Amino acid sequence: MNFENILVAVENGIGQITINRPSKLNALNVATIQELHDAFESLESNTDVRVIIITGEGEKAFVAGADISEFANFSIEEGAQLAAQGQELLFDFVENLKKPTIAAVNGFALGGGLELAMACHFRIASDNAKMGLPEVSLGVIPGYGGTQRLPQLIGKGRAMEMIMTAGMVSAEDAFRAGLVNHVVPQAELLDFTKGIATRIMRNSPFAIGRAIKCVNANFKEGINGYETEIRNFGKCFGTEDFKEGTTAFLEKRKAEFKGK
Repeated sequence: MNFENILVAVENGIGQITINRPSKLNALNVATIQELHDAFESLESNTDVRVIIITGEGEKAFVAGADISEFANFSIEEGAQLAAQGQELLFDFVENLKKPTIAAVNGFALGGGLELAMACHFRIASDNAKMGLPEVSLGVIPGYGGTQRLPQLIGKGRAMEMIMTAGMVSAEDAFRAGLVNHVVPQAELLDFTKGIATRIMRNSPFAIGRAIKCVNANFKEGINGYETEIRNFGKCFGTEDFKEGTTAFLEKRKAEFKGK
């Protein structure tokens, strides 16, 4: 696939997507959202890829927000459609991927950028990262899942304050709040993230995919997460990964999973 706004690479089982609009601080426009969907979909179906990492080009920004010029003159209906399409095409899509997806947050992650990072399964930040949802300063609210995922990650009170003040938090504050898992020097960000990806790849791809599904179920209205866990726990028993994992344990050797 040829992309104008992103770069995609696969190496040693890791698929890396880099948002490549540094002159716009990697801002998300409609075209970039479509390209990101296509890239994630391609990496999801690529049997050589076990973990996906997304980051931004340059040292300034992961994604500094949405491209405001695209929707400044939208009507009520057009605004609602923009949010609905974006959530379905990218943000919900990423959250529900079967393959672990990690956001390597290098610099600013604002508005849609933070919403994209929050849609990933977890986040690692460079020490110069700044995160926030500044939408209310523009007379609008987060529309790509920010009002839902931020409270899930850091609690209702902290999320309310971040959204209502439109302020940014530092990487360290984000770490203390549980918004990111680790903070590392920017020069080490990708190597550190790939190190965690390598640790993930030692484990069963099938089981990891089912674990993601079960954890997400806890946050979906009308779904019993415990029942989802029971059902998917059972499904693991019919896989080659389960046979390999238990056999390797009994034979006192390292398991070699193929994800079937």
